[in-house]
Amino acid sequence: MSRWTLGNVVKVGLAVVFLPLLAYLVLVIGAVKKHLRVTIEGLIYAAGFSVGVFWLDIDGLGGLLVLASMGASGVRAWHLRDLWLPARRRWWHRFVPEEPQPPVEVSDTPPPEAALEGADGRVAALGWAGSFAEHHRLRLPAEAYGSFVRTRQLLEGVVEAERREPSEDARFDYELDAIVRKYLPGVLHGYLAIPPSMVDARQPNGRTPNEELTEQLQLLSGQAQALYSSRHSRTTAQLTTTGNFLREKFGHRKDDAFDFGIS
Repeated sequence: MSRWTLGNVVKVGLAVVFLPLLAYLVLVIGAVKKHLRVTIEGLIYAAGFSVGVFWLDIDGLGGLLVLASMGASGVRAWHLRDLWLPARRRWWHRFVPEEPQPPVEVSDTPPPEAALEGADGRVAALGWAGSFAEHHRLRLPAEAYGSFVRTRQLLEGVVEAERREPSEDARFDYELDAIVRKYLPGVLHGYLAIPPSMVDARQPNGRTPNEELTEQLQLLSGQAQALYSSRHSRTTAQLTTTGNFLREKFGHRKDDAFDFGIS
């Protein structure tokens, strides 16, 4: 699999040729791929560029707005490369038979170890979720899969911190267990239960299952970030508390730190 395909080279070439219009690239990607959220994001960059060029002084604030819009659009286009520059087999590989790979069996349900209490069960649940998502990666939207990977990495950091030093906070444990054992697997199962032919169909709420999955995984990623920040801010606070205690107890004895009262 490679991004160096003829189609991708042509797309990048056009982007380079029309580099002065880079601020419109994300808008074009969203419109072509019919991705509502990306289209709205692209409209923001395009609007900023247009305002800077046509309404503001290009030598002052307008120029800064134009550069900011182009830069933001270019960075986001790189982040969205899986959407408009998908990796494909090179054309000559079509004539070379591939060796069959043994199928990797991944259970649709978490292993029994995932039901264990504490860190061991959470590690098993996250490991299964990662294998399950990787097994079905081709069915998951690229942006959604990226959100899943970020969420899993954050949760792994929290679980490892809890393994080393449990916080003994019942509410924190409940929220961590819920996202690891219930919400993350539930979102994956719910999406993969939908036939592939229907994932782009608009639902009564105006969204497609692809858009729903992406948003839900982004919400879970935000919650995982909150848990990560909360867990490590506690560690920082504990270190500060210990430092305050030591300063209070021993800070005034710096001058005679080695005087143990032995004559």
